[in-house]
Amino acid sequence: MNRMACYVPFNNRNLDISLFVFRPMVVIVDELIIWYGAWMKRSSENKELLNAALLSMLENVSSLAILTDHRFYDACAGESKDGSPAAKFYTGDTVSLNAAMFNHEDVEDLSYACLALFRSRFVKMDGTTAGVCLNGKDIPRVICLFVWRSLQSCYSYVLNRDYKKIISPYLDRFSVEIKYDIFRVAYVTNDNVLDFQFFPCGRMLQSGEAKEEDPI
Repeated sequence: MNRMACYVPFNNRNLDISLFVFRPMVVIVDELIIWYGAWMKRSSENKELLNAALLSMLENVSSLAILTDHRFYDACAGESKDGSPAAKFYTGDTVSLNAAMFNHEDVEDLSYACLALFRSRFVKMDGTTAGVCLNGKDIPRVICLFVWRSLQSCYSYVLNRDYKKIISPYLDRFSVEIKYDIFRVAYVTNDNVLDFQFFPCGRMLQSGEAKEEDPI
């Protein structure tokens, strides 16, 4: 049986990307839940309408998890080890997110620095299958998403690298806060998200993908 794949584009020509961050109220699940969404490209006005519809829909899970952050991102770069034109992951896969948050004054320079860091680092990251660099649409934030062959390969890379030494040449001159998280993909669907019935919190999402009525 073929598994359903989730795709993260390497550019922002055709798709809008959204990330919704939840803090679960159930102790047995992980600290954060990330919901990834890929949407057909739309105008700013229609994007605001989509965002409002999603927030209204998410009121259904307000007793299970607290929405702590939600926004759209542009994909500005990406690479894959197999030559694919997008990052691809499935239910059960391991995904890591590196988020760099900085001052508005540094937006352009630091975005270029993060992009240079991503491009120089990805080819040396054993155990990854793909990576994407995302720029926040309305916030000074850059996120690098990496897909790993296994949780073990992710931890092996993280525990055996001196990250301060790696990022210092690129980011030392900026005032920046960096966060690093590792997630297991809990659920992937290409259903119409506005008609989607959420599962109980344990199956909801630890990192998943949903799409709107427009096919992708």
